[in-house]
Amino acid sequence: MANISGVSIAIMFPAFLPASIIELADFSAITLAQKIQRIPVHTPLHSQSIQTAYIYLENGTIPLLLLHGFDSSVLEFYRLIPYLKSRTEVRAIDLFGFGFTERILGLNYNPNSLRLHLYHTWKTLINQPIILLGTSMGGATAIDFALTYPDIVQKLILIDSVGYSGGFAIGQFLVPPFDTWAVEFWKQRKQQALNWGKFTGMTTQEFAALQSVSVQMEMPGWKEAIISWTQSGGYSQLSDRIFQLNLDTLILWGDRDTMLGTEDALKFHKNIANSQLKWIPNSDHCPHLEQPQLTAQHILDFLDF
Repeated sequence: MANISGVSIAIMFPAFLPASIIELADFSAITLAQKIQRIPVHTPLHSQSIQTAYIYLENGTIPLLLLHGFDSSVLEFYRLIPYLKSRTEVRAIDLFGFGFTERILGLNYNPNSLRLHLYHTWKTLINQPIILLGTSMGGATAIDFALTYPDIVQKLILIDSVGYSGGFAIGQFLVPPFDTWAVEFWKQRKQQALNWGKFTGMTTQEFAALQSVSVQMEMPGWKEAIISWTQSGGYSQLSDRIFQLNLDTLILWGDRDTMLGTEDALKFHKNIANSQLKWIPNSDHCPHLEQPQLTAQHILDFLDF
C-alpha cells in the first residue's frame, strides 16, 4: 500500500526495496520506484557479483546516464526524468555503497571502488559512449570517471557538483565509536526532518524530495558503507585534477546553494576549458528537484548543441 494525498492505494514495488518505500507520497516518485531493477554486476571487488540498482527508460536516442549525490539513490531524479525521457535514452544507477545497490560487508567503499563498480556496470548495461550527468557527489564521481575513461564519456553535465569542496577530508580521522555516532547523527537529522516536516512549514514538494533521498537508509549495510565512505575521505583529492578535463561540459548551479555556495561554480567554469555555466534561479543545492523543468531544458539544449 502507498499513501497518495492521504489515500491508501495498493501498489506493488520490487521486493528488494525497503518496507518504508510504501511511505512515498509523490506519484512521480512512486512510479519511478516501481521501475527500479537490480542486475548482477561482476567486478574485481569481490568474488560474488554485486546486485546493482538501476533505471532504464528507452524512449529517446541520446544515451544519458544519471549519477545521484551522497547518501541518495536513483529516486533523486523523480522530478527530472519526466522532462528528459522523451528525447533521451535515460539510465540512472545507484553507486556502489549507496541507494538500493547491494552492500557487501567487509568491502571498502571509496572513490576507487566506486569507479571500478561504475565501469563494470557501464560495461554490463551499456557498453557504448555516454553522456554523463552527476549531481553533488555524483558530479565528482562523473569527473573522476571521465578523467579515467575519456573514450567512454562524450559530454559531461555537473549539477552543483562536489570537487572543490564537499569532500570528507576529516572523515579519515573518524575512529570508533565516533564514526558510528556521526553516521547515526546524520540519519537522525533526516528522520527528524521527515517526522517534523509537516509541522515546520515544509512544503509538500520539499517533503517529497526529502523522502526520495531518505528511503535508502533502511537498506542492509547502509551504516557500514557510509562509515567506510566517510573514512576514505571521499573526493577530497579531486580538485587538482579538474583542469585536465577536455570535454564539452555543462555546469548547472542553484543560485542560492547553501551547501557548497556559488564560488565553486565559477571555479569549475574557469578550470574546465570547454565548459558553459548556467545558473538556476531560486534554487538551492538541488535544482533538479527544485526547478526540474528549467534544469531539463538547459540539459536538452546542451545535448542538441
